[in-house]
Amino acid sequence: MTRGVRGATTVVENEEKEILSKTKILIQEMIQANTIQASDVSHVFISVTKDLNQAFPASVLRDIPGWKYVPVMCMAEIDVPKGLEKCIRIMMVTNINTPQEEVKHIFQNEAVKLRPDLVKGGKA
Repeated sequence: MTRGVRGATTVVENEEKEILSKTKILIQEMIQANTIQASDVSHVFISVTKDLNQAFPASVLRDIPGWKYVPVMCMAEIDVPKGLEKCIRIMMVTNINTPQEEVKHIFQNEAVKLRPDLVKGGKA
């Protein structure tokens, strides 16, 4: 069954090292929490808010063993007034047998505010 696995995190600074580091941590937790294999992933979309422009967060997937050929794309998030700043969002589309309501969506740092209903115990 094809499922979307959501993830989001925030950074403190618009700095390449932090953007890449926080993205990699998020992706690795998404993979681990849902037992995802790269060969089962159709594609990954990564969006960033307009205040993040020092790195392409999608590049970190190429550093994860086995993930080099997974199609991934970065894009700009809609600039909504009063929206969460310095935010990186991920939508990973994969084939897993997990029922929709049991998919583990991962929200870290300030991004826990985006979907508190999906954050276990109200915290990431």
